[in-house]
Amino acid sequence: MKYLCLVYSDESVLHDSPDSPHDEECFAYAESVRQSGRMLAAEALQPVRSATTVRMRGGQLAITDGPFAETKEQLAGFYLVEARDLNEAIQLAGKIPAARVGSVEVRPVRQLDV
Repeated sequence: MKYLCLVYSDESVLHDSPDSPHDEECFAYAESVRQSGRMLAAEALQPVRSATTVRMRGGQLAITDGPFAETKEQLAGFYLVEARDLNEAIQLAGKIPAARVGSVEVRPVRQLDV
């Protein structure tokens, strides 16, 4: 089953905390998951100030700079993994280096027949 591990962190401390992971550590983690055959995709995101929120209301397109809502933590990146069950996905998420300075939301992917 596919699981999306959404990595959230406060951008103002993501790279400045003593527990902050360095790129090399993140690359090594991603490579270990890839080698295990469970990595489907992984990407880091640009800072939230580069985000654009799109809404369609009453047939009208509304575009807003920035994220949908003001929150303490912002979406920093994701890992799309293949895991046998939620417990295995949680174990993978717990080893994501950024989990030390933020949080990782683990969600099963709903398969669409398109």
